[in-house]
Amino acid sequence: MKIEATDIDGVKIIWPDKFGDHRGFFSETFNSEKLKSSGLDLSFCQDNHSLSERAGTLRGLHFQIRPYAQDKLLRVARGAIYDVAVDIRVGSPDFGKWVGYEISAKLWNQIFIPAGFAHGFCTLEDYTEVMYKVTAPYSPESERGIAWNDEELAIDWPIENREPILSEKDTNYPELRSLPEFFQYES
Repeated sequence: MKIEATDIDGVKIIWPDKFGDHRGFFSETFNSEKLKSSGLDLSFCQDNHSLSERAGTLRGLHFQIRPYAQDKLLRVARGAIYDVAVDIRVGSPDFGKWVGYEISAKLWNQIFIPAGFAHGFCTLEDYTEVMYKVTAPYSPESERGIAWNDEELAIDWPIENREPILSEKDTNYPELRSLPEFFQYES
């Protein structure tokens, strides 16, 4: 397992080992001891699995506030996504900045998004299945979001000048500048 830093402190790309032969493959997609030895000492409490039937489905930008703030470890079992993490930690040198990466079944990579980030993804292929672990349970009262098309963030979603497929909820989130200060940066 290889763990890479990204341009924003805290977000990581993880490359699990994958061993193949004439039967198929084997991969250890999660190992708490290996993550812990890399500085990610986490206790996951819930696994989530989503299916997006059409390319261009956009989910996000979501986060939960304390006491249910979530770290996420995400991978794609089928298809591909463009995954985005936005730093919403007030005082962070990267506040309001975002990183985006292709995460896919073909690349066999994962992304770790810590609490204090808004998270979203856009599907690049039909019938994409996303699986992710979280460190706090889902809490409707703690759920928040940021507008996927916030002009100040200027996220370069790969939707090729067409309208993304969105939930009604994802069309009504405020821009980052309108959010209360939910998270503080801790260096």
